[in-house]
Amino acid sequence: MKVKNELIEGILAYSRHVHPKEVVLLLRGKVGDDVEVDGVVVPPLAVHGQRFSLFQPHMIPFDLSILGVVHSHPSGMLKPSVYDLNHFYGRIMMIAAYPYHSVKDIAIFDRRGGMIPFEVVP
Repeated sequence: MKVKNELIEGILAYSRHVHPKEVVLLLRGKVGDDVEVDGVVVPPLAVHGQRFSLFQPHMIPFDLSILGVVHSHPSGMLKPSVYDLNHFYGRIMMIAAYPYHSVKDIAIFDRRGGMIPFEVVP
């Protein structure tokens, strides 16, 4: 899996800006020989709250480029909660954990909660 560096930096900056609230964004990209994540979309009617974030999946237009969701964990926990896994959307889930300083504060998971290794690309 490949993730654009510019995207990582943007997610970390957005998470810092909204902290201490959680953020939620949709991940956009391409699936081929490898998965490449290259953008985000703000979901319609997204809610950023204390210890939660949510969006209405039925409000998302049909779009095959949406690969999953990224959300922040202001607690600093870099693993999905049971709630996260029970509300999984798409093929991958990215989590940005406080303090949102570097790629070390980012992890990607499959729907079972298994960590997916990724490479940061220009």
